[in-house]
Amino acid sequence: MISLTIPTVILALLFFSITVPLSSNETVASLQTTKNLDYCFDGEISRSVLENYLARSATVASLLHFTLDDDLRMMSNTGVKFAGRVIWMWGNESRIDALVRKGKPFVKRIHIMDPDIILQGAIFEIVTRDVDNVVIPASVFKEFGLRPEVRNFRYSDMLYSLGRRVDHWAEGSSVPDMSRLETRMWFFYVGKRWIDMGLEAIHFGQVEIMDDRDRDHTHWRDMMKRIRKYAKKHARRHFVLADAHTPSGGIVHKGELMFDFHSFPSRPKSVKDKPHQAVLEKGFSDSIYGRSKGGRAPSGWSCNALPYIVELDNFGSSDHPGEYRPTDKIHVWGWDEIGWFMKQPEKYRNEWLKYAYNWVRKTDPNGFFQLPLRRFQHYTASMESAKGQRQESSIKVIWASTEKR
Repeated sequence: MISLTIPTVILALLFFSITVPLSSNETVASLQTTKNLDYCFDGEISRSVLENYLARSATVASLLHFTLDDDLRMMSNTGVKFAGRVIWMWGNESRIDALVRKGKPFVKRIHIMDPDIILQGAIFEIVTRDVDNVVIPASVFKEFGLRPEVRNFRYSDMLYSLGRRVDHWAEGSSVPDMSRLETRMWFFYVGKRWIDMGLEAIHFGQVEIMDDRDRDHTHWRDMMKRIRKYAKKHARRHFVLADAHTPSGGIVHKGELMFDFHSFPSRPKSVKDKPHQAVLEKGFSDSIYGRSKGGRAPSGWSCNALPYIVELDNFGSSDHPGEYRPTDKIHVWGWDEIGWFMKQPEKYRNEWLKYAYNWVRKTDPNGFFQLPLRRFQHYTASMESAKGQRQESSIKVIWASTEKR
Protein backbone atom coordinates (compact mmCIF):
# COMPACT_ATOMS: atom_id res chain seq x y z
CA MET A 1 0.00 0.00 0.00
CA ILE A 2 1.19 3.52 -0.79
CA SER A 3 -0.35 6.12 1.48
CA LEU A 4 -0.36 9.87 0.93
CA THR A 5 -0.77 12.66 3.44
CA ILE A 6 -3.12 15.50 2.56
CA PRO A 7 -0.23 17.87 1.74
CA THR A 8 1.21 15.21 -0.57
CA VAL A 9 -2.09 14.88 -2.41
CA ILE A 10 -2.24 18.65 -2.84
CA LEU A 11 1.30 18.70 -4.22
CA ALA A 12 0.43 15.87 -6.58
CA LEU A 13 -2.59 17.72 -7.93
CA LEU A 14 -0.57 20.92 -8.31
CA PHE A 15 2.13 19.03 -10.21
CA PHE A 16 -0.38 17.47 -12.54
CA SER A 17 -2.30 20.70 -13.15
CA ILE A 18 0.97 22.38 -14.14
CA THR A 19 2.14 19.65 -16.49
CA VAL A 20 -1.18 18.75 -18.07
CA PRO A 21 -3.98 21.23 -18.81
CA LEU A 22 -6.92 19.85 -16.84
CA SER A 23 -9.84 21.36 -15.01
CA SER A 24 -9.68 20.99 -11.23
CA ASN A 25 -13.27 19.75 -11.18
CA GLU A 26 -12.38 16.83 -13.44
CA THR A 27 -9.35 15.92 -11.33
CA VAL A 28 -11.28 15.98 -8.06
CA ALA A 29 -14.18 14.08 -9.62
CA SER A 30 -11.95 11.28 -10.90
CA LEU A 31 -10.36 10.89 -7.48
CA GLN A 32 -13.69 10.96 -5.66
CA THR A 33 -15.25 8.23 -7.81
CA THR A 34 -12.69 5.70 -6.61
CA LYS A 35 -11.97 6.88 -3.08
CA ASN A 36 -14.21 4.26 -1.44
CA LEU A 37 -12.71 1.31 -3.33
CA ASP A 38 -9.75 -0.66 -2.07
CA TYR A 39 -6.67 -0.57 -4.30
CA CYS A 40 -4.18 -1.55 -1.60
CA PHE A 41 -1.72 -4.43 -2.02
CA ASP A 42 1.86 -5.22 -1.11
CA GLY A 43 3.65 -8.49 -1.81
CA GLU A 44 0.41 -10.17 -2.92
CA ILE A 45 -3.06 -9.12 -4.01
CA SER A 46 -6.46 -10.23 -2.74
CA ARG A 47 -9.19 -11.25 -5.16
CA SER A 48 -11.35 -8.29 -4.19
CA VAL A 49 -8.59 -5.77 -4.82
CA LEU A 50 -7.67 -7.48 -8.10
CA GLU A 51 -11.28 -7.26 -9.26
CA ASN A 52 -11.44 -3.57 -8.30
CA TYR A 53 -8.55 -3.02 -10.69
CA LEU A 54 -9.97 -5.19 -13.47
CA ALA A 55 -13.31 -3.38 -13.20
CA ARG A 56 -11.47 -0.16 -14.13
CA SER A 57 -9.15 -1.72 -16.67
CA ALA A 58 -8.42 -0.01 -19.98
CA THR A 59 -6.09 -0.61 -22.87
CA VAL A 60 -3.72 2.38 -23.09
CA ALA A 61 -1.35 0.71 -25.51
CA SER A 62 1.93 2.47 -26.40
CA LEU A 63 1.30 5.17 -23.79
CA LEU A 64 5.01 5.32 -22.89
CA HIS A 65 6.06 5.23 -26.54
CA PHE A 66 4.20 8.37 -27.60
CA THR A 67 2.97 9.94 -24.36
CA LEU A 68 0.82 13.00 -24.94
CA ASP A 69 -0.56 15.42 -22.40
CA ASP A 70 -4.02 14.56 -23.69
CA ASP A 71 -3.49 10.90 -22.81
CA LEU A 72 -2.72 11.81 -19.21
CA ARG A 73 -5.64 14.21 -19.05
CA MET A 74 -7.94 11.47 -20.36
CA MET A 75 -6.61 8.92 -17.87
CA SER A 76 -7.16 11.27 -14.95
CA ASN A 77 -10.62 12.27 -16.15
CA THR A 78 -11.87 8.72 -16.60
CA GLY A 79 -10.20 7.31 -13.48
CA VAL A 80 -8.56 4.26 -15.07
CA LYS A 81 -6.85 2.07 -12.46
CA PHE A 82 -5.28 -0.64 -14.63
CA ALA A 83 -3.59 0.71 -17.75
CA GLY A 84 -2.81 -2.13 -20.14
CA ARG A 85 0.14 -2.49 -22.54
CA VAL A 86 1.67 0.93 -21.89
CA ILE A 87 5.03 -0.35 -23.19
CA TRP A 88 5.88 -3.30 -25.44
CA MET A 89 8.00 -4.46 -28.36
CA TRP A 90 7.05 -6.37 -31.49
CA GLY A 91 10.51 -6.95 -32.84
CA ASN A 92 13.00 -4.06 -32.97
CA GLU A 93 14.34 -5.35 -29.65
CA SER A 94 17.41 -3.11 -29.66
CA ARG A 95 15.20 -0.06 -29.03
CA ILE A 96 14.53 -1.19 -25.47
CA ASP A 97 17.07 1.22 -23.94
CA ALA A 98 15.53 4.17 -25.78
CA LEU A 99 12.02 3.12 -24.76
CA VAL A 100 13.00 2.87 -21.11
CA ARG A 101 14.80 6.23 -21.15
CA LYS A 102 11.77 7.94 -22.66
CA GLY A 103 9.14 6.12 -20.62
CA LYS A 104 10.58 6.17 -17.12
CA PRO A 105 9.94 9.88 -16.43
CA PHE A 106 6.32 9.46 -17.54
CA VAL A 107 5.87 6.50 -15.18
CA LYS A 108 6.89 8.76 -12.31
CA ARG A 109 4.60 11.50 -13.55
CA ILE A 110 1.65 9.11 -13.78
CA HIS A 111 2.27 7.78 -10.26
CA ILE A 112 2.24 11.35 -8.94
CA MET A 113 -1.10 11.75 -10.69
CA ASP A 114 -2.41 8.53 -9.12
CA PRO A 115 -0.19 6.43 -6.81
CA ASP A 116 -2.64 3.51 -6.99
CA ILE A 117 -2.65 3.06 -10.76
CA ILE A 118 -1.11 -0.13 -12.18
CA LEU A 119 0.82 0.22 -15.43
CA GLN A 120 1.27 -2.91 -17.53
CA GLY A 121 4.08 -3.78 -19.90
CA ALA A 122 4.02 -6.61 -22.44
CA ILE A 123 6.43 -9.29 -23.62
CA PHE A 124 4.96 -10.83 -26.74
CA GLU A 125 5.34 -14.14 -28.56
CA ILE A 126 8.03 -12.90 -30.92
CA VAL A 127 11.80 -12.55 -31.26
CA THR A 128 13.64 -11.22 -34.29
CA ARG A 129 17.23 -11.09 -35.44
CA ASP A 130 17.47 -7.64 -33.88
CA VAL A 131 17.73 -9.31 -30.48
CA ASP A 132 21.32 -10.10 -31.49
CA ASN A 133 22.04 -6.41 -30.89
CA VAL A 134 21.03 -6.44 -27.20
CA VAL A 135 23.79 -6.91 -24.61
CA ILE A 136 23.13 -9.45 -21.85
CA PRO A 137 23.79 -7.84 -18.43
CA ALA A 138 25.87 -9.77 -15.90
CA SER A 139 22.83 -9.87 -13.60
CA VAL A 140 20.93 -12.03 -16.09
CA PHE A 141 23.75 -14.57 -16.34
CA LYS A 142 23.94 -14.72 -12.55
CA GLU A 143 20.18 -15.19 -12.22
CA PHE A 144 20.46 -18.41 -14.22
CA GLY A 145 23.60 -19.63 -12.46
CA LEU A 146 25.90 -18.83 -15.37
CA ARG A 147 29.30 -17.19 -15.36
CA PRO A 148 28.96 -13.67 -16.79
CA GLU A 149 30.50 -13.11 -20.18
CA VAL A 150 30.60 -10.28 -22.68
CA ARG A 151 28.06 -11.15 -25.36
CA ASN A 152 24.66 -10.29 -26.80
CA PHE A 153 21.50 -12.36 -26.89
CA ARG A 154 21.37 -14.95 -29.65
CA TYR A 155 18.28 -15.13 -31.82
CA SER A 156 19.19 -18.58 -33.13
CA ASP A 157 19.34 -19.98 -29.58
CA MET A 158 15.73 -18.97 -28.87
CA LEU A 159 14.07 -20.88 -31.72
CA TYR A 160 12.27 -24.19 -32.01
CA SER A 161 14.27 -26.97 -33.63
CA LEU A 162 13.44 -28.43 -37.05
CA GLY A 163 12.05 -25.11 -38.24
CA ARG A 164 8.84 -25.19 -36.23
CA ARG A 165 7.35 -21.68 -35.91
CA VAL A 166 10.59 -20.26 -37.37
CA ASP A 167 9.89 -17.20 -39.59
CA HIS A 168 6.33 -17.51 -38.28
CA TRP A 169 5.68 -13.75 -38.38
CA ALA A 170 8.06 -12.88 -41.23
CA GLU A 171 11.55 -13.80 -42.34
CA GLY A 172 13.86 -13.42 -39.35
CA SER A 173 10.85 -13.07 -37.02
CA SER A 174 9.87 -16.17 -35.07
CA VAL A 175 7.96 -17.58 -32.12
CA PRO A 176 10.43 -18.22 -29.27
CA ASP A 177 10.65 -21.62 -27.56
CA MET A 178 10.40 -21.24 -23.78
CA SER A 179 12.24 -24.53 -23.26
CA ARG A 180 15.38 -22.81 -24.58
CA LEU A 181 17.52 -21.19 -21.87
CA GLU A 182 18.21 -18.18 -24.09
CA THR A 183 14.48 -17.51 -24.35
CA ARG A 184 14.00 -17.63 -20.60
CA MET A 185 16.96 -15.29 -20.15
CA TRP A 186 15.40 -12.86 -22.65
CA PHE A 187 11.98 -12.88 -21.00
CA PHE A 188 13.53 -12.40 -17.57
CA TYR A 189 15.64 -9.53 -18.89
CA VAL A 190 12.66 -7.68 -20.41
CA GLY A 191 10.50 -8.34 -17.34
CA LYS A 192 13.28 -6.92 -15.15
CA ARG A 193 13.45 -3.78 -17.30
CA TRP A 194 9.69 -3.22 -17.01
CA ILE A 195 9.70 -3.75 -13.23
CA ASP A 196 12.66 -1.41 -12.79
CA MET A 197 10.68 1.30 -14.62
CA GLY A 198 7.94 1.09 -12.00
CA LEU A 199 5.52 -1.15 -13.90
CA GLU A 200 3.50 -3.55 -11.75
CA ALA A 201 1.97 -5.86 -14.36
CA ILE A 202 3.25 -7.82 -17.35
CA HIS A 203 1.25 -9.38 -20.19
CA PHE A 204 2.98 -12.42 -21.72
CA GLY A 205 1.10 -12.70 -25.01
CA GLN A 206 0.13 -16.03 -26.60
CA VAL A 207 1.81 -18.16 -23.98
CA GLU A 208 0.66 -21.50 -25.33
CA ILE A 209 2.40 -21.21 -28.71
CA MET A 210 5.71 -20.78 -26.89
CA ASP A 211 5.55 -24.12 -25.06
CA ASP A 212 5.20 -26.73 -27.82
CA ARG A 213 8.13 -28.68 -26.33
CA ASP A 214 7.02 -28.18 -22.74
CA ARG A 215 3.41 -29.26 -22.35
CA ASP A 216 3.88 -29.44 -18.58
CA HIS A 217 4.97 -25.78 -18.63
CA THR A 218 8.08 -26.59 -16.57
CA HIS A 219 10.18 -23.88 -18.17
CA TRP A 220 7.42 -21.29 -18.16
CA ARG A 221 6.92 -21.91 -14.46
CA ASP A 222 10.67 -21.55 -13.87
CA MET A 223 10.83 -18.23 -15.72
CA MET A 224 7.73 -16.89 -13.98
CA LYS A 225 9.13 -17.88 -10.58
CA ARG A 226 12.26 -15.85 -11.30
CA ILE A 227 10.32 -12.77 -12.37
CA ARG A 228 8.07 -12.97 -9.31
CA LYS A 229 11.10 -13.34 -7.04
CA TYR A 230 12.66 -10.26 -8.61
CA ALA A 231 9.43 -8.30 -8.23
CA LYS A 232 9.15 -9.33 -4.58
CA LYS A 233 12.34 -7.41 -3.92
CA HIS A 234 12.33 -4.63 -6.51
CA ALA A 235 8.74 -3.80 -7.60
CA ARG A 236 6.94 -0.70 -6.29
CA ARG A 237 4.63 -2.78 -4.14
CA HIS A 238 6.76 -5.94 -4.12
CA PHE A 239 4.48 -7.73 -6.56
CA VAL A 240 3.91 -8.03 -10.29
CA LEU A 241 0.57 -9.05 -11.82
CA ALA A 242 1.05 -11.54 -14.65
CA ASP A 243 -1.43 -12.51 -17.34
CA ALA A 244 -1.46 -13.97 -20.85
CA HIS A 245 -3.84 -14.92 -23.63
CA THR A 246 -5.04 -18.38 -22.67
CA PRO A 247 -7.27 -20.00 -25.31
CA SER A 248 -7.36 -23.19 -23.21
CA GLY A 249 -8.85 -21.22 -20.31
CA GLY A 250 -5.64 -21.01 -18.31
CA ILE A 251 -2.54 -22.89 -17.21
CA VAL A 252 -2.79 -24.90 -13.99
CA HIS A 253 -0.16 -27.29 -12.60
CA LYS A 254 -1.12 -29.49 -9.66
CA GLY A 255 -3.81 -27.03 -8.69
CA GLU A 256 -1.52 -23.98 -8.93
CA LEU A 257 -2.48 -21.24 -11.40
CA MET A 258 0.44 -19.75 -13.31
CA PHE A 259 -1.15 -16.32 -13.79
CA ASP A 260 -2.88 -13.80 -11.54
CA PHE A 261 -5.68 -13.29 -14.06
CA HIS A 262 -6.41 -14.43 -17.58
CA SER A 263 -7.02 -12.37 -20.69
CA PHE A 264 -8.33 -12.93 -24.19
CA PRO A 265 -9.85 -11.16 -27.21
CA SER A 266 -13.54 -10.37 -26.73
CA ARG A 267 -14.53 -12.18 -29.96
CA PRO A 268 -17.51 -10.09 -31.15
CA LYS A 269 -19.81 -12.08 -33.46
CA SER A 270 -20.93 -10.50 -36.72
CA VAL A 271 -24.72 -10.17 -36.94
CA LYS A 272 -25.99 -11.47 -40.26
CA ASP A 273 -28.02 -8.98 -42.33
CA LYS A 274 -27.17 -6.12 -39.92
CA PRO A 275 -24.05 -4.47 -41.31
CA HIS A 276 -21.75 -3.94 -39.47
CA GLN A 277 -23.23 -4.82 -36.11
CA ALA A 278 -21.82 -7.39 -33.70
CA VAL A 279 -22.74 -9.04 -30.41
CA LEU A 280 -20.94 -11.04 -27.74
CA GLU A 281 -21.98 -14.65 -27.32
CA LYS A 282 -20.92 -17.30 -24.83
CA GLY A 283 -19.55 -20.31 -26.68
CA PHE A 284 -18.86 -18.43 -29.91
CA SER A 285 -15.48 -19.17 -31.51
CA ASP A 286 -12.81 -19.73 -28.84
CA SER A 287 -14.15 -17.04 -26.48
CA ILE A 288 -13.20 -17.42 -22.82
CA TYR A 289 -16.63 -16.67 -21.30
CA GLY A 290 -17.41 -19.34 -18.71
CA ARG A 291 -14.11 -21.18 -19.40
CA SER A 292 -11.55 -19.51 -17.14
CA LYS A 293 -9.88 -22.26 -15.11
CA GLY A 294 -9.60 -22.17 -11.34
CA GLY A 295 -7.07 -23.25 -8.76
CA ARG A 296 -4.77 -21.62 -6.26
CA ALA A 297 -3.78 -18.14 -7.39
CA PRO A 298 -0.17 -16.92 -6.99
CA SER A 299 -1.29 -14.74 -4.07
CA GLY A 300 -2.55 -17.78 -2.16
CA TRP A 301 -6.33 -17.61 -2.51
CA SER A 302 -8.31 -20.31 -4.29
CA CYS A 303 -11.07 -20.00 -6.86
CA ASN A 304 -13.26 -22.10 -9.11
CA ALA A 305 -12.55 -19.69 -11.96
CA LEU A 306 -9.78 -17.08 -12.15
CA PRO A 307 -10.87 -13.50 -12.90
CA TYR A 308 -10.18 -12.44 -16.47
CA ILE A 309 -10.42 -9.54 -18.88
CA VAL A 310 -11.43 -9.42 -22.54
CA GLU A 311 -10.33 -6.67 -24.89
CA LEU A 312 -10.83 -5.27 -28.37
CA ASP A 313 -7.77 -6.97 -29.81
CA ASN A 314 -5.73 -6.15 -32.91
CA PHE A 315 -4.30 -8.82 -35.20
CA GLY A 316 -4.89 -7.63 -38.77
CA SER A 317 -7.80 -7.72 -41.19
CA SER A 318 -8.85 -10.69 -43.28
CA ASP A 319 -8.95 -10.92 -47.07
CA HIS A 320 -12.62 -9.90 -46.96
CA PRO A 321 -12.81 -6.64 -44.96
CA GLY A 322 -16.35 -5.36 -44.58
CA GLU A 323 -17.94 -8.66 -45.66
CA TYR A 324 -19.98 -11.13 -43.64
CA ARG A 325 -18.54 -14.66 -43.68
CA PRO A 326 -20.23 -17.15 -41.31
CA THR A 327 -17.15 -19.38 -41.40
CA ASP A 328 -14.86 -16.60 -40.11
CA LYS A 329 -15.18 -16.77 -36.34
CA ILE A 330 -12.16 -14.61 -35.55
CA HIS A 331 -12.69 -11.41 -37.54
CA VAL A 332 -15.66 -9.07 -37.15
CA TRP A 333 -17.15 -8.35 -40.58
CA GLY A 334 -13.71 -9.17 -41.96
CA TRP A 335 -11.82 -6.72 -39.72
CA ASP A 336 -9.91 -7.37 -36.52
CA GLU A 337 -11.72 -6.28 -33.36
CA ILE A 338 -10.38 -2.76 -32.88
CA GLY A 339 -10.41 -2.18 -36.66
CA TRP A 340 -14.11 -3.09 -36.76
CA PHE A 341 -14.86 -0.91 -33.74
CA MET A 342 -13.13 2.15 -35.18
CA LYS A 343 -15.20 1.94 -38.37
CA GLN A 344 -18.54 2.16 -36.55
CA PRO A 345 -20.48 5.42 -36.09
CA GLU A 346 -19.69 7.31 -32.89
CA LYS A 347 -23.14 6.71 -31.40
CA TYR A 348 -22.90 2.95 -31.97
CA ARG A 349 -19.36 2.82 -30.55
CA ASN A 350 -20.55 4.41 -27.33
CA GLU A 351 -23.63 2.20 -27.10
CA TRP A 352 -21.61 -0.92 -27.85
CA LEU A 353 -19.04 -0.27 -25.11
CA LYS A 354 -21.80 0.05 -22.51
CA TYR A 355 -23.46 -3.10 -23.85
CA ALA A 356 -20.18 -5.09 -23.88
CA TYR A 357 -19.11 -4.04 -20.40
CA ASN A 358 -22.46 -4.95 -18.86
CA TRP A 359 -22.90 -8.13 -20.94
CA VAL A 360 -19.60 -9.58 -19.71
CA ARG A 361 -20.38 -8.80 -16.07
CA LYS A 362 -23.86 -10.37 -16.32
CA THR A 363 -22.77 -13.39 -18.34
CA ASP A 364 -19.80 -14.41 -16.20
CA PRO A 365 -19.11 -12.83 -12.77
CA ASN A 366 -15.44 -13.71 -13.22
CA GLY A 367 -15.12 -11.60 -16.38
CA PHE A 368 -14.43 -7.92 -17.02
CA PHE A 369 -14.41 -5.95 -20.27
CA GLN A 370 -11.22 -3.94 -20.71
CA LEU A 371 -12.36 -0.65 -22.20
CA PRO A 372 -10.26 0.98 -24.95
CA LEU A 373 -8.71 4.32 -24.03
CA ARG A 374 -5.98 3.89 -26.60
CA ARG A 375 -4.98 1.07 -28.97
CA PHE A 376 -1.43 1.72 -30.13
CA GLN A 377 -1.28 4.64 -32.57
CA HIS A 378 -4.52 3.66 -34.31
CA TYR A 379 -7.19 4.67 -31.82
CA THR A 380 -7.79 7.03 -28.92
CA ALA A 381 -11.03 7.51 -26.99
CA SER A 382 -10.28 11.19 -26.38
CA MET A 383 -13.00 13.84 -26.44
CA GLU A 384 -10.46 16.59 -27.15
CA SER A 385 -7.82 15.24 -29.51
CA ALA A 386 -8.38 15.94 -33.20
CA LYS A 387 -7.96 12.20 -33.82
CA GLY A 388 -10.10 11.21 -30.84
CA GLN A 389 -13.02 8.85 -31.44
CA ARG A 390 -15.00 10.31 -28.53
CA GLN A 391 -15.55 7.39 -26.19
CA GLU A 392 -13.91 9.06 -23.20
CA SER A 393 -17.11 10.39 -21.63
CA SER A 394 -18.90 7.08 -22.15
CA ILE A 395 -16.09 5.16 -20.48
CA LYS A 396 -16.17 7.51 -17.50
CA VAL A 397 -19.96 7.06 -17.19
CA ILE A 398 -19.72 3.26 -17.48
CA TRP A 399 -17.24 3.05 -14.62
CA ALA A 400 -19.12 5.56 -12.46
CA SER A 401 -22.44 3.77 -12.94
CA THR A 402 -21.06 0.37 -12.00
CA GLU A 403 -19.69 1.71 -8.71
CA LYS A 404 -23.13 3.01 -7.69
CA ARG A 405 -24.73 -0.43 -7.85
